[in-house]
Amino acid sequence: MKHFVQSASAVSAAAFAGEFLFTHKAEAFCPVCTVAAGAGVGLARWLGIDDTITGLWIGALLVSVTFWTANWMTKKGWGFKGLTLLSGVFYVLITVVPLFYTGIMGHPWNTLWGIDKLGLGMAVGAILFYAAEKLYLFLKKKNNGHAHFPFEKVALPVAALVILSGIFYFITK
Repeated sequence: MKHFVQSASAVSAAAFAGEFLFTHKAEAFCPVCTVAAGAGVGLARWLGIDDTITGLWIGALLVSVTFWTANWMTKKGWGFKGLTLLSGVFYVLITVVPLFYTGIMGHPWNTLWGIDKLGLGMAVGAILFYAAEKLYLFLKKKNNGHAHFPFEKVALPVAALVILSGIFYFITK
C-alpha cells in the first residue's frame, strides 16, 4: 500500500508539473526560470552553501511558482481578485512553516545582520527575482516588444541571482 501511495503521489505530481512544463506559450515567470531556481536550491544545499544563498533561490522559486499558479488558475477560469497574493501567502506558508518546525529557520546562531539567514535570503531573492522580471518587461518594451537576445527572459533573473549569490558568498565567508 505504501508503494501505491508513493506511486500515485509521483504520478499526480508529474501530471501537475506536466501542465506547466509543456505549455506552448511563454508565461510570466517561465518554466525554465522556475526549474533553474529549483535546481539552484538543490545544488546549494548539496554543496553546503550558506543558508543566505540558499534562501535567495528559495525566494526566487516562491515568486516564480506564485505567478505561475495565478496565471494558470486565471487561464482555467478560476481567477479572482487577490489570487496572486493568496497564492504567494500559500506558498510562503507551506515553505516557511516546515522550515521553522524542523529548526532550519529561526535558529538564533544562524543570522546575518540580526536576521535569520534563510529568511533574509528568501526576502532578497524574491524581491530580486521580481525586479529582474520587471526589468525584462521594461527592456522588451523599449525594444519594440522584442527581447534583445534569445532567452533574455531567463538570463536576466538567473544572472541576477548568480551575481547576488556571489556577493552573499563573500559577505558570509
